[in-house]
Amino acid sequence: MNTILKSLQAIDDGKSLVIFPEGGIISKNPPQMAPFKDGAFRAAIQKQIPVVPVTLPNNWIILPDREPMHLHRGLIHVIFHEPIETTGYTLDHVEQLKNKVFEIIATELKNREN
Repeated sequence: MNTILKSLQAIDDGKSLVIFPEGGIISKNPPQMAPFKDGAFRAAIQKQIPVVPVTLPNNWIILPDREPMHLHRGLIHVIFHEPIETTGYTLDHVEQLKNKVFEIIATELKNREN
């Protein structure tokens, strides 16, 4: 909970946040994503600020989730998607917003596989 409170304060202070809604690299079948947690979406709705989905299609190759960690040299590709406005959303919309962002990123990852 402390992290969410600090995030909300950072937003109030005019800062932008980068949040990985999976809570870490936990997918067993990269590049498929693990389910998203609610925190980032709750914060965006509470503060009525847009969410900008970002896809890192080859991140799982350069930063694999293995022990011990072995980093690989390469370029990270970053795709910034259109912002999703949360104006008028309530906390009842968290699941809808979370699913929308998940689908945008999952679709981009799938398109990159082909």
